[in-house]
Amino acid sequence: MGCAVLCYRERHKKLKQFQRVEIKVKMDCEGCERRVRKSVEGMKGVSKVTVEPKLSKLTVEGFVQPDKVVHRVMHRTGKKAELWPYVPYEVVPHPYAPGAYDKKAPPGYVRNADPLVAPLARASSVEVKYTSAFSDDNPNACTIM
Repeated sequence: MGCAVLCYRERHKKLKQFQRVEIKVKMDCEGCERRVRKSVEGMKGVSKVTVEPKLSKLTVEGFVQPDKVVHRVMHRTGKKAELWPYVPYEVVPHPYAPGAYDKKAPPGYVRNADPLVAPLARASSVEVKYTSAFSDDNPNACTIM
């Protein structure tokens, strides 16, 4: 019986590490901001809560698990919440790649995308055919004039 309690404590200790959880939650007014802040302030393990309504961002610091914080915000506020999907512009090697560029991202941020999943935009074979069809170098090109 002593080993079971000890093993549980060790496992429980490993799970809870001090970390920063950033969450994207849409906040329209000061009331929404207050409701989002209050939803996580009373949570066990939370040491600091920062709300940035202009960016629709909630930052929670403490000994918490990210999925539990997101679930609590969704449950308590009734709003859609997700982990912060953006990274600073300087961190991404190709910020205008199709997977990384996002019009909805706050200024200075792009979507956190894997560079292997989102390849750079390159001309496809169809686009090459269109550009060569009107080229002056191609003798079989279409002549419009």
